Amino acid sequence: MTKAPRTVDEGPASGTAASTAASTSTENLAGESVTESATPDEALALLALAPSIEAVLMVVDEPIPVVTLAQVLQRPVDDIAAELTRLADEYQEQGRGFELRQVAGGWRFYTAAAMAPVVERFALDGQQARLTQASLETLAVVAYRQPVSRARISAVRGVNVDGVMRTLLNRGLVEEIGTEAETGAHLYQTTPYFLERLGIASLDELPELAPYLPDLETLEAEL
Repeated sequence: MTKAPRTVDEGPASGTAASTAASTSTENLAGESVTESATPDEALALLALAPSIEAVLMVVDEPIPVVTLAQVLQRPVDDIAAELTRLADEYQEQGRGFELRQVAGGWRFYTAAAMAPVVERFALDGQQARLTQASLETLAVVAYRQPVSRARISAVRGVNVDGVMRTLLNRGLVEEIGTEAETGAHLYQTTPYFLERLGIASLDELPELAPYLPDLETLEAEL
């Protein structure tokens, strides 16, 4: 009598092993398996290149050099340069509202020139919009502590104020007036437009709120 061929055991032990393997792995954007035991550097190297570049470009405030991107993403410089060029061409072909440009030795997203009327309309309408509570608080710190750096403003408010400061600068309510001698940090003050909007002739007419703000010595200690 011929014996039936033996089959592979698919009992509980085999199922447990499979589930364990599944629980210790994830998939990156390219669909590749990345185990949780991989080091951060190894996991980073397995991430899809194009989305990684886009993610970094979304948060930069100034053009980022190819070398810097290569260091951050741990990829060859030539690979980064080629992918940046490919992405720039792809965005242009798709007629996106933004462009990827190489400017001042680095790469950054910019609004497409054809979208200028839309951006201008948004900016002009934004001038009429009311300031948020965060913007008002930040503006008050500048008014009472000027000239003051962003670091000191952040120390007073307890949060990062970069975005709010950009809003105030765009509204023409504050302006840069130089750098701090000790740290080289940019210093800011209110503008004549700020006084105009408040309907006062000088900062001397501001209400007495300064006593409720931390003094500079306290801020220095916190920094």
